[in-house]
Amino acid sequence: MSEGLERRLDMILPGGKGVWIPMDHGISQYPEDGLENIDEIITELIDAEVDAIVVHKGVLSHQMSIRKWNRFVCHVSASTINGGNRSGEKVSIATAEECLDRGAIGVSGQINIGEDNEADMIIEIGDLTTDSWALKMPVLGMMYPRGPNLIISEDDQTNGVAHAARLAWEIGCNVVKVPWTGSVESFQKVTEAVPIPVLIAGGSKGVTFVELLKIVEQSILAGGSGVCIGRQVFGSKRPGLNVRALRAIVHEGMSAKEAMELLEE
Repeated sequence: MSEGLERRLDMILPGGKGVWIPMDHGISQYPEDGLENIDEIITELIDAEVDAIVVHKGVLSHQMSIRKWNRFVCHVSASTINGGNRSGEKVSIATAEECLDRGAIGVSGQINIGEDNEADMIIEIGDLTTDSWALKMPVLGMMYPRGPNLIISEDDQTNGVAHAARLAWEIGCNVVKVPWTGSVESFQKVTEAVPIPVLIAGGSKGVTFVELLKIVEQSILAGGSGVCIGRQVFGSKRPGLNVRALRAIVHEGMSAKEAMELLEE
């Protein structure tokens, strides 16, 4: 690993752990609770010592014009809910060089495994990791095994999540975001499948934040490296406090119960 790449990774994954907040949801659909006041919420997240924030390039350029903060990760994949049978198709809308010029410390791309155009998404993220390697930029792979063509073997306790993590690593991603698999035992199979940091996604909207803290604690016990959670933070009434609770588990080794007490202060 090059010195420049390692330095950037250390900034957004201090000690190999990270609390990242993705705020790329506005392209997929809008209105989105919390994103109406994105400048205010980003300020609150930074004050709460979030490790990285994932945004699209337009938001990134806007943020760099109003603040000096060097831990934005630029997401390059996009689609909307209006795409019909192609709504699960993520297309690239930015290059690594452009993201760097706009002020990003790293880039992020998504593959929805099992979609009809899965091969095209793999090509695009493969190109992203190639270009990012030359620029010494970290790449986050957002990997979701959920398309209609998904094939899960009977002995796969992870329901395709371990394969998703493996795909991210083998195409050159430095960090991977995947869904929670439901148990410490099954998620451990995911973290053992790759030598790169594994961050968990936020999951269903029906999960309460308190329940999510318990999941985060379990993921760390299974070898996870933190979280990449959006709506459960920016869509809440107290995003900064939620970040502090997540940091307590990810960085300080607190239990979910101890982190919950921070929410009551």
